[in-house]
Amino acid sequence: MTILIGYLPAPEGEAALRAGFAEAKLRSSNAVVINSQRRGASGTPTEIDQDVIDRIVALGKDSDVAVEVLQPDHEDDLPGTLNDLVEEHDAQLIVIGLRKRSAIGKFILGSQAQRILLEAEVPVLTAKA
Repeated sequence: MTILIGYLPAPEGEAALRAGFAEAKLRSSNAVVINSQRRGASGTPTEIDQDVIDRIVALGKDSDVAVEVLQPDHEDDLPGTLNDLVEEHDAQLIVIGLRKRSAIGKFILGSQAQRILLEAEVPVLTAKA
């Protein structure tokens, strides 16, 4: 079994890593860390480089968890991309970080986290920074 961890280079992403690695260790599972870029948006502040990937793998190793880092592209359907990865990796849990947003911010911009919570095909654990 596998734990999928959604990661962005932000405090919420770090919280998701900590929570995801703890769950993976507790469940004797591997972790797949997902850093998904919107197709056509490479070079954005959410993209991670090899140094960050190496640091994530080392953090997993420190937690006694085998880690794979993937950077799949997605269109506007991030929850669908995650559900595809759940099936592909036989995942039992998705872990994501959350940040506080105003009601207006959620109304105008929507909420990927909310869509993931509502559309995920497996349980979702959320972590706050």
